[in-house]
Amino acid sequence: MKLSKPQDVLLLGPGPSPVHPRILEAMSQHTLGHLDPDFLSIADQTNTLLRQVFETKNQITFPVSGTGSAGMEAALVNIVEPGDKIVIGINGVFGQRMSDVASRCGAEVVEVNSEWGKPIETEEFEKVMVNHNHVSLIGVVHAETSTGVRQPLEPLVELARKYNALLLVDTVTSLGGLPVSVDDRDLDLVYSGNQKCLGAPPGLAPITFGERAMQKFMNRKTKVQSWYLDLSFLTRYWGQERLYHHTAPINMIYALFEALSIINEEGLSNRFARHDQNSKALIAGLQALGIKTVVAENYRLPSLNAVWIPEGIDDQEVRTRLRQNHMIEIGGGLGPFNGKVWRIGLMGHGSKRENVEKLIKALGEELNTLGHHCSAEEALLESGKIYLD
Repeated sequence: MKLSKPQDVLLLGPGPSPVHPRILEAMSQHTLGHLDPDFLSIADQTNTLLRQVFETKNQITFPVSGTGSAGMEAALVNIVEPGDKIVIGINGVFGQRMSDVASRCGAEVVEVNSEWGKPIETEEFEKVMVNHNHVSLIGVVHAETSTGVRQPLEPLVELARKYNALLLVDTVTSLGGLPVSVDDRDLDLVYSGNQKCLGAPPGLAPITFGERAMQKFMNRKTKVQSWYLDLSFLTRYWGQERLYHHTAPINMIYALFEALSIINEEGLSNRFARHDQNSKALIAGLQALGIKTVVAENYRLPSLNAVWIPEGIDDQEVRTRLRQNHMIEIGGGLGPFNGKVWRIGLMGHGSKRENVEKLIKALGEELNTLGHHCSAEEALLESGKIYLD
């Protein structure tokens, strides 16, 4: 049996994002051994590029073998011990997932909940910190993929320092698309994923450990519950020892190396500006189609926008028609947003004007067909004004 050639679908959902041809070409190169000197040189260069994108000097910075959720699990199993008290902010699916993983590590988890579509107020975290002694870690999602909310980090850094706690940050949908600035923000532990703004296929989870996080790890009293994700093994492979642990996903490292090289060539500030401009153009066009945003402007992600589905329009029907008639994929809502919200991603190689215009035109056409009267031409004009500024 032969693999049938997949169709070329424009991925404008919550991930994965479109992959640059250079990255696909890099993945097709000859597979080397995971201890081959040429591969180890590529791996070292990849980690150097990762530090540039994370904007950190942390020595312990490398890609975990697995998707973004593996990064989440790697962060928690190495830092959290049974009985630790930790605080997790939840305003969407991935904050809840962080809480679930932490509880499986034996932690006493205190949740700080907020309405979906809104950031979590720092005051809510502070109330919990005041009422619970010896909190060792605060966990938060910087870019909540299920809602499109950007969580402000600076106030939480101050709070963590005030109460002598670590700050763990999920940047799966932000790294490479908006500033993460690990060192300038003094973040302790950060993980991400390949398949969003970095623009590579899914399969790796970049992670970085700061000095405080490493101190907590080195002082732990119990064995890490996961053999595969145990940092004491992983650092010996990624460090000078090159001690065998598991077979690294060679060609996925090639992909990440190429993706990070593309980011380096573009420059972080230019990349952030591109994501921001295209997001604003998309919102202008969608609003002209009569589609309202879920998240207030100050807290929207430039990489992923959640919008309300117009009244009387069926979620699945529109997404099916976009896929069948235009070869475009957008995402539906999760949890309480199921059937109510579309999630539209403009990430990495997919964040460009032609994709914005293609989606606005296609969506306007399908909404008109289904009885939601709007003008795609007017929407495109409104979107285009953003590029004139």
